[in-house]
Amino acid sequence: MAIAGTPSTTMRQLPVSLASRHVAVIGAGAAGLVTARELRREGFSVVVFEQGDQVGGTWVYTSRVESDPLGLGPIRATVHSSLYRSLRTNLPRECMGFRDYPFVSRDDPDRDPRRFPGHREVLMYLKDFAREFGIAELVRLETEVLHVGLVEDSKWKVISRKSGSDEAGVDEIFDAVVVCNGHFTEPRVAEIPGVNKWPGKQIHSHNYRVPEPFQDQIVVLIGSSASGADISREIAAVAKEVHIAARTFVDGTLGKQAGYDNLWLHPMIESVCEDGTVYFLDGSFILADAILHCTGYKYDFPFLETDGYVTVDDNRVGPLYKHIFPPVLAPWLSFVGLPCKVIPFRMFELQSKWIAGVLSNRLMLPSQQEMMEDVEAFYSSLEVSGTPKRYTHNLVDYQFEYNDWLASQCGCPGDEEWRKEMFYSCVKNLFARPESYRDEWEDHHLLLQAHEDFVEYTSNGVSNRCLPQ
Repeated sequence: MAIAGTPSTTMRQLPVSLASRHVAVIGAGAAGLVTARELRREGFSVVVFEQGDQVGGTWVYTSRVESDPLGLGPIRATVHSSLYRSLRTNLPRECMGFRDYPFVSRDDPDRDPRRFPGHREVLMYLKDFAREFGIAELVRLETEVLHVGLVEDSKWKVISRKSGSDEAGVDEIFDAVVVCNGHFTEPRVAEIPGVNKWPGKQIHSHNYRVPEPFQDQIVVLIGSSASGADISREIAAVAKEVHIAARTFVDGTLGKQAGYDNLWLHPMIESVCEDGTVYFLDGSFILADAILHCTGYKYDFPFLETDGYVTVDDNRVGPLYKHIFPPVLAPWLSFVGLPCKVIPFRMFELQSKWIAGVLSNRLMLPSQQEMMEDVEAFYSSLEVSGTPKRYTHNLVDYQFEYNDWLASQCGCPGDEEWRKEMFYSCVKNLFARPESYRDEWEDHHLLLQAHEDFVEYTSNGVSNRCLPQ
């Protein structure tokens, strides 16, 4: 899929007198950290609000789970992270890292040297990044953002308080706000006829940590994403049976899965009954103890008030120009990290470079009308192609085209060929070796190219080609 509606050559220049100097960043995960770095490189005063007790966002593992296993209760105490204990990355570390701060293994016995490391290693990398670029000093930990809203003179009021407290909150005024709060906290669950009377246990993968609670049970797992595949195999080691219900699947793959005596793949669930029976679309059925929803997440911005200029409709956050700027509120409100099914950190880096350059008046946006026309053209292209609204931010088929476009706006190099080839090689290997792709690969030549580039990128400390001029 192509990126709809390239911007007009007629660009609007931000008045110098309106150049923003004081910027709020919501969230200190990977997106928030690199955004803070890029903003500070442009000379801004930056405050990063983080509700947790450390930086890292979704990469901060906790064994805690929510009181509502489905994660739907409106008054539940929300747990931000969705990591399970055994999670390893599904991308090689060379692909994952920021361009001028490569994610390389460290000669440290306390670190994970694997090419597809566990979640703790990613968290350590992000903490190293924050320390290297002095970002930690900008972060207010254990600070919950209650409200972000537009006030007079195109300023933004941010109300925050100590996480977990009942105090009214502190008001502050900012010139601009960048939303980096992630999208792995509010679960989406499957709509299943009869589920309200189904007697078994239901849980969303957001609240899955370890397989032991499913010991000797018959489990139906909905979803075939990377996490669903990992969790299904992990649970199969302790459960009596695991039955995966998938919306899409390769012909000839239904039925018992190779290498397992207790793992089956089915089409989606048709309905469930009061006696515990689960019926699949092909007419097969089982009597199950539990349903595990590995069905993704919803975008959620409970703190954000935009007078209707930005809405979330069937998981489409919009209207947003290039998934970042709301045309009416640009550039003073922006979002980093909405696209999914991508190499995330590199995309965050490019998005935040563009935002910082625009806010500093070094780069220009099209007019409000041109941006809106671009958004409408993009939405029309999705409709014509039959793409559901909820997949608006799914960039799996054109993430590199999108990254290269962002890089062109910033005057930075686009993604390296080895990074692109390594990604596609990993995907191919995943399908060929779903059980062992993290530990067996054949792209050694790409690995060599990556490390040659890393030496070049880091020889002067940072990549000068991406610094503001």
